[in-house]
Amino acid sequence: MSYNLPCVLMRGGTSRGPFFLADWLPQDPAARDRTLIAALGSPHELQIDGLGGGNSLTSKVAIVSRSVHADCDVDYLFAQVSVEEARVDTRPNCGNMLAGVGPFAIEQGLVPASAHGNTTTVRVYNVNTHSRIDVQVCTAGGSVHYDGDMHIDGVQGTAAPVLMNFLDAWGAVTGQIFPTGQRIDTIYGLQVTCIDAAQVMVLVRAEDLGLRGNESPAELDANADLLSRLEALRCEAGLRMGMGDVSNSVLPKPVIVSVGDQPGSVVSRYFTPLRCHRSHAVTGAIGVAAAHVLPGTVISDAIQCATAGTHRVEVLHPAGRIHVDVQLTQVDGQFELVQAALVRTARKILEGTLFVSENAFTH
Repeated sequence: MSYNLPCVLMRGGTSRGPFFLADWLPQDPAARDRTLIAALGSPHELQIDGLGGGNSLTSKVAIVSRSVHADCDVDYLFAQVSVEEARVDTRPNCGNMLAGVGPFAIEQGLVPASAHGNTTTVRVYNVNTHSRIDVQVCTAGGSVHYDGDMHIDGVQGTAAPVLMNFLDAWGAVTGQIFPTGQRIDTIYGLQVTCIDAAQVMVLVRAEDLGLRGNESPAELDANADLLSRLEALRCEAGLRMGMGDVSNSVLPKPVIVSVGDQPGSVVSRYFTPLRCHRSHAVTGAIGVAAAHVLPGTVISDAIQCATAGTHRVEVLHPAGRIHVDVQLTQVDGQFELVQAALVRTARKILEGTLFVSENAFTH
């Protein structure tokens, strides 16, 4: 016997996973999570019995509903399904999957396509981080367009651009952009920056770890001593950020940073957290870019963080680059984040009925 539910499989940015309307899933969170675990095929290293791809980037879920917030159109709950454990984490946001939320919401009738112009803006409330993101979708002729000439590193071919503007994701999880109250902390002899800017992360310089900074994910994943060191670092950082025991959470994310190849660029190796990302998380790129333009962090740019206005930051990752536009303002002599914007793409892969074993509801 199987439990049948509607499902839309989509690529969002450099991630992929099923998209659901909230009322397609069980309303009880525990039953919902069991359904998602079964749907993705966890726990199994290949997720052979579900939609997952055996990697954290392809073991993600987007749950969308009409917003309960007057200034937003839809609510978006992101769920990270563990590959090898029967566990779902809804603490983080995912900016790559977010790229598919606007198109999905329009096609499911939650938001009408604009009758004027070639784009529709979908005001998204991220339930995980209690923050708002405006997502601009190509809708020429009144329907979603997936085809276009925009290329993003980490995805073959081109597609229509999806512009995402993060408006208030600063301190959304911990309450402060620098949750420890300092811009540089020393943990286990390493200088780090603990930051909550679209993503909760602990940034550490590559050179302090004896690394070049441009190592491949495979090279980093094979370094057992490094992985152990990063895990200890992030667990201690989690305690200092007021998050408690984070050993069973994907937050905070450890990120290795180094100087880029030109002014305004940063090399980043983002961990998910136990493996190095094959490209880069969108929310992570925003956090790295924010740390780059704000003064006093382990990766501050002396030129960029000296002025208010919009700064273009290139985050170099294993598959290429992400361009992030970060806007700063100056208040009482201190620089503050206003918003951050970047472009992703999305594609609908299939739409149909997902068959989930009824064992998901009895175990």
